[in-house]
Amino acid sequence: MESIFHEKQEGSLCAQHCLNNLLQGEYFSPVELSSIAHQLDEEERMRMAEGGVTSEDYRTFLQQPSGNMDDSGFFSIQVISNALKVWGLELILFNSPEYQRLRIDPINERSFICNYKEHWFTVRKLGKQWFNLNSLLTGPELISDTYLALFLAQLQQEGYSIFVVKGDLPDCEADQLLQMIRVQQMHRPKLIGEELAQLKEQRVQKTDLERVLEANDGSTVLDEDEEDLQRALALSRQEIDMEDEEADLRRAIQLSMQGSSRSISQDIPQTSGTHLTSEELRKRREAYFEKGYCRPVGTGTWGQTINLNHQLPKPNYTMQQQQQDPPGQLSQPSERPTTSSGAPGSDPGDAMSEEDMLQAAVTMSLETVRNNFKTDGKK
Repeated sequence: MESIFHEKQEGSLCAQHCLNNLLQGEYFSPVELSSIAHQLDEEERMRMAEGGVTSEDYRTFLQQPSGNMDDSGFFSIQVISNALKVWGLELILFNSPEYQRLRIDPINERSFICNYKEHWFTVRKLGKQWFNLNSLLTGPELISDTYLALFLAQLQQEGYSIFVVKGDLPDCEADQLLQMIRVQQMHRPKLIGEELAQLKEQRVQKTDLERVLEANDGSTVLDEDEEDLQRALALSRQEIDMEDEEADLRRAIQLSMQGSSRSISQDIPQTSGTHLTSEELRKRREAYFEKGYCRPVGTGTWGQTINLNHQLPKPNYTMQQQQQDPPGQLSQPSERPTTSSGAPGSDPGDAMSEEDMLQAAVTMSLETVRNNFKTDGKK
């Protein structure tokens, strides 16, 4: 493909590109084609002058612009045909009746020139393969032999005028090289405008991508800073939680120690060896008699023997015991033998001796009896 000469579009010089691509070289320039166009204009003027320079047609012809060229770079088919005559080449209209009567297969021709709306391009055979050398393409387009007739028919349907180039084309490097080898085209060339639009789109996408990457770089830095801050806050919270846990543990230990001291102090009875209140004596007496001992028997003031079980008023502990027993059932304490001093048998589990407890109970009973006698005497 690199050996094939292919001029790309510049302005409206498609006629120049068409001729040079056909001849495979820079054979014509805009100046040379303009010179040919001026020659054609002069020949036409001379033919018009034959009818009289004073005629209306001649004056109208002079006022009209050239039909062979314009300021944009367009050249007519007459300019192209005259340019090819220099190389002994002739143009024949492809769909003319004269050519159709020849019934020539398109693949047996050497080249074609196609025109549509002032645009010219060449289709030529180089070696044994056909190529579309349109200057609007980014490069030569390979055309298979089977596709050539369809390609030309499609151009005719689109309104193209097709001319067959008759004559021997000048030798070129590409034709000699492609006589020996065949080329394969993996990707078809694109239109120049399409390529430019694609390049522009790629530049826009690249610019957008660069902006996104720049924004991402900035956000990445911010994200890293934010992550560092989050890690610092997490570590700080962990330290605070550890300190709180340590403080809670210390408080729990302190409360546990205080609770242990209270339980120990509650388990140890607070007794006094010499001073006991009447309430403490009463409670201990109740505990003593509840264990099943008989109530004491004492002597009154006048020497009477008093059975405290029957004559003395019952102390409060009896009422408490009755509240605990079910109705109809009375507590029946069993009697135990007394010691030589008249006191019941000692209980090693009591903190106070049984003798002391018995003495305290007798004393309280005697005081109760005295108070009752005093009350009866006053009555």
